[in-house]
Amino acid sequence: MKKFFIKAILIVIFIALGLVYFNIQVGPYDSKSNEKVIVSIPRGSSLNETAGILVDKEVVKNKWFFIIVAKINHMDKGIKAGTYSISKSFSNKKILALLNSGKVYKNIVKVTIPEGFEANQIANRFSNLGLVDREKFLELVNNPSVFKSKYPFLNDKNIVSLEGFLFPDTYFIDKNYSEKVIIDIMLKRFNEIYDEDYKKRQKEMGLNLNEVITMASIIEKEAKLDEERPIISAVFYNRMNINMPLQSCATVQYVLGERKSVLSYNDIKIDSPYNTYKNNGLPPGPIASPGEKSIKAALYPADVDYLYFVAKKDGSHSFSKTYSEHLKRKFENK
Repeated sequence: MKKFFIKAILIVIFIALGLVYFNIQVGPYDSKSNEKVIVSIPRGSSLNETAGILVDKEVVKNKWFFIIVAKINHMDKGIKAGTYSISKSFSNKKILALLNSGKVYKNIVKVTIPEGFEANQIANRFSNLGLVDREKFLELVNNPSVFKSKYPFLNDKNIVSLEGFLFPDTYFIDKNYSEKVIIDIMLKRFNEIYDEDYKKRQKEMGLNLNEVITMASIIEKEAKLDEERPIISAVFYNRMNINMPLQSCATVQYVLGERKSVLSYNDIKIDSPYNTYKNNGLPPGPIASPGEKSIKAALYPADVDYLYFVAKKDGSHSFSKTYSEHLKRKFENK
């Protein structure tokens, strides 16, 4: 009888602890937070997909518990697609009530930042949409110390600007967001993409983060086809390994502030640390915001011996191992 009583007490305690844990998991993500997160639920999303989106956006703690709450409260069938403003202090049930109500948030702007955009172009896009003061935005871009406490990757002493770290993606921006909040959102996305596997590979290559993203940004501006990104990456690393200038037109165009189809002799003689015709090695920092495919290419270059490439009319490239081969390819692609 005594053993039965002890077991009963243990079961009750276990159930009580389980309920406490469950209630914590389905409660607010952060009960003390005033932060609101813009969440977009695409049309046709399943309950499982919706729960995953909410977990990714850090407004729900546990995907499976959210699904349980939805089913228990018969709120799993009425979730409506749309864009919502969800407070981190909302419980799972309150979030479900909002999603079932269909009260979408209308004070937002959908903004797409393409791969290869420079900070200036990003500032212009947000400014043209009436979302930022261009000068304030760029002032913050040139002052990464403002964000270092939240994003340790910026503590790389070589990073003196956020150029390259404003991750290109589609964002849903609240019209009331400040320049700082918008930049924070983009840095957060970069932090999500540049995961532990990439950090491990970076360490294996003996590179710092600034070098990886600088290389990735050059690849982004030079490559048109995804399958060529690792090859172009290899060309630049091969050149660096023999102390040969990268001679990337994209770096000169960055200095000039314009995309010329053909660079003049005077262009490639311009005095700048970003001019990879005059200076060996990588420029001081990124020249644009690279997408994940270019970042991956910078970390995983192809195993090839090429030292040259020339653009073809269809946007692809011809690759060569020797200068004589390169000249032949240039003549063929005129």
